[in-house]
Amino acid sequence: MRQSSMNKDFERCVRNKRLVLQGHVQNLIPDELSAACADLMRAKKTFREEDYKWSTIQAYYSMFHSARALLFDKGYREKSHICLKYAIQELYAEQGLIEQEYVDDFDVTMLLRETADYNSDFSKEGAGTAIQNAKSFLKRAKELLKQ
Repeated sequence: MRQSSMNKDFERCVRNKRLVLQGHVQNLIPDELSAACADLMRAKKTFREEDYKWSTIQAYYSMFHSARALLFDKGYREKSHICLKYAIQELYAEQGLIEQEYVDDFDVTMLLRETADYNSDFSKEGAGTAIQNAKSFLKRAKELLKQ
């Protein structure tokens, strides 16, 4: 079986302690899903208020917390946003547990958040995409975690 570049990225994150195995993180899953729901609700509210920058950022953080819940279910803790993406790719998509589109949506939404946050480059369309991605990702995470 050939090793994917994502697998190498995952391994690098583990080697550099940006992803660490940690006991009892499964206990944190409900709090992460709760944070994901709260951030999604705030993203929708700020979208209605036409604050597309914050809506984009909040939608991303909803996805971030959903992804953390998935990661915690595998016993890992992240110390890097990009390593979180690599972990979801390796532990879920590569294993056939989650469809690749969710990892791709996480990547897109992470980029939307970064450009909104660091470059003040955002739009109504981008915020809408981020919210839709966050909503779908949270729903899928809950299904996988049977929450």
